[in-house]
Amino acid sequence: MLLTTTENIPGKSYEIIGVAKGNMIQTKNIGRDITQGLKSMVGGELKNYVKMMNESRAIATQRMVEDAEAMGADAIVAMRYVTSMISAGAAEITAYGTAVKYV
Repeated sequence: MLLTTTENIPGKSYEIIGVAKGNMIQTKNIGRDITQGLKSMVGGELKNYVKMMNESRAIATQRMVEDAEAMGADAIVAMRYVTSMISAGAAEITAYGTAVKYV
């Protein structure tokens, strides 16, 4: 399945079939949180959090693709991510885009 952040796919004609979406809610690991909290006191990249967010983004993307496939889509255009805090220690990542079918 083609995923693109652009609104057009060069050389392809398609019809819009709906909005495809997928999300993932991730909570902090208490052990990871303690070590990352110490790291934030001295500065630098919080690698464990980066890894956690990358994994969550990948899951949200896969769920969006599955949603588009269930609609019979060939591609997703205008794909985006949004992140929001759900509660203290929990964040949601949503992947969404326009599911399209080639004509």
